[in-house]
Parts: sequence; structure tokens; C-alpha cells
Amino acid sequence: MDLSQARWRRSRLSALLAGCFLLLFVSASAPAETAHWLTDFSAALKEAKAQNKLVLINFTGSDWCPWCQKLDKEVFTTPDFQKYAKEHLVLVEADFPQRKPQSEALKRQNQELADRYQVESFPTIVLLDPEGQPLASLGYMPGGPRPFLDKLEQYRRKSAVGG
Repeated sequence: MDLSQARWRRSRLSALLAGCFLLLFVSASAPAETAHWLTDFSAALKEAKAQNKLVLINFTGSDWCPWCQKLDKEVFTTPDFQKYAKEHLVLVEADFPQRKPQSEALKRQNQELADRYQVESFPTIVLLDPEGQPLASLGYMPGGPRPFLDKLEQYRRKSAVGG
């Protein structure tokens, strides 16, 4: 084998190794799958009944409420919350945006939910059993996901839903 063939093979091997490292790096840094937020309350209740999970409704003003945005950033988007939600919750977003367009049916549903669960401020988190009966109402809590998850777990255990 002459020198040019050896260089060519080394460069191919280097490129292959670089590609493998890049693929490994990209897959390792990819975010974990996020929990899915529903907007259809009826579908959420059906799912909660079928899976024996609690329903968490996030009453939010996603595009104008700073405390709602803070709760989303500090709790809902964290890996700890995502993991807990996948195991124990069916998530519903009842959004009351000022700029984001919504269908009239969605606006009506969200307002009916807010009236039913007596929501007076944002953010309000309502935790329901699979039948739609309220277990708790929470707001923003400082301290990241841990205090929030501890409170959810306390209510989940008390309800005996999902083991």
C-alpha cells in the first residue's frame, strides 16, 4: 500500500469517527420527550379514566401573564415535572391569551371550566380526580418543581388514584 492510500484510509476513518461522535453528542443533548398538554377537556377526562390518572388543568394567560410564564419555565418544562406528569397526570391547558388566536369553541370551553372550578386569578392549577371532581387548587409556588411536585404527590396519595 502506498502513502496516498494510507492517508485516504486514515482520512475516511477520521471522518467516520467524527460522524459517530457528532451523532452521539446530538442524541445525548436532545431534550427528553415532553409531556403532552391537551386542550379538549372531554378527551382529557376519558384519558384520565382509562389510565387511572389525575387531571391537572393549567388556567393560564400564556401570552400576557408573567406568573404563568414563570410557572411554565420553572416547573412545567423541567425534566422532573415531565417525568411525574407522564406517570401520574393528564395535562390540560385552559389558556386565556390576549394575542394568540383561539376558536370560539375553545374559548367557550375554557370559560366554562374557569366558572365551574371558580378560577379567579392566573395562574390557577386545578387538580381533579378521573371523574372531574376537584381535589385541589394551586397557584405559583417559588422554589422550582420540587415543592410543586411534593404538593401534587400529597394530593395524589390522598386520592388513591394511580397507586
